[in-house]
Amino acid sequence: MSYIQAVILGLLQGLAEFLPISSSGHLALAQHFFGIKGDQVLFFTVLLHIGTLVSVFIMYWSDIWALLKELVLTIADLVTGKGLRLQERPVRKLGVMIIVASIPTAVIGLLFNDFFESLYTNIIMIGIGFLITGFFLFFSERVGADRNGIEGMNFRNAIFVGVLQGVAIYPGISRSGSTMTASLLVGLKREFAVKFAFLISIPSILGSAVLELPKALHAGVASSLYGPILAGFLVAAVSGVLAIKVMVNVVTNQKLKYFSYYVWILGAVVIILGIIEAAR
Repeated sequence: MSYIQAVILGLLQGLAEFLPISSSGHLALAQHFFGIKGDQVLFFTVLLHIGTLVSVFIMYWSDIWALLKELVLTIADLVTGKGLRLQERPVRKLGVMIIVASIPTAVIGLLFNDFFESLYTNIIMIGIGFLITGFFLFFSERVGADRNGIEGMNFRNAIFVGVLQGVAIYPGISRSGSTMTASLLVGLKREFAVKFAFLISIPSILGSAVLELPKALHAGVASSLYGPILAGFLVAAVSGVLAIKVMVNVVTNQKLKYFSYYVWILGAVVIILGIIEAAR
């Protein structure tokens, strides 16, 4: 893997992780056309995910810090018998909703991880994932009342968002697009929907990295790749910050449908290329 390839992969990961166009699908396609096998760059892929995690921490550090402080207060309240008091503590309720949303995502990931991994080498299936993402984005702008912040959110809302985030493990289906669509469908305010989608990405990305790390360490990494890996990691982190800023503006101004056109076209092209390759 060259520096140029590493930078391209880092850029794709950083942008596509937070823009609703599927980082997994774009990375799988790039590796396919670069001729890079997944087991050759497994450690690199894990670091790319950590790079995008850094982006979320940079953009939402104040919220993350508030959640960590509230966790300590929550433990103190439970120990002293005061209970959760979710309606009195909005930050605490946000933390609980993040946990609840992460549960179905984790269950889906653990149960179907092998199945989803088997699709990464099938570009026709990846193309279908892009088409599904397009439908999610196109119809999400036409449904939803945009009425609730964290105060009006309930456990059913969180579970629904978590389920769609779990479905996005399928390559080509965008995690940010799925969670944003789910958040809008249950009536969350657009600004809060963006924040919630990116905050619940933390346990999702971290969990994925933890699951892949043992295999990545076992596969090892050549010393000649240290430079490209570092370059890709930095590019993923920086481009991730830019993508989050863009996404906030896109959702607020109801422009998700424009991304649907992109993934529809990409999905159709990928499926056609897959059929041509299969026919050779």
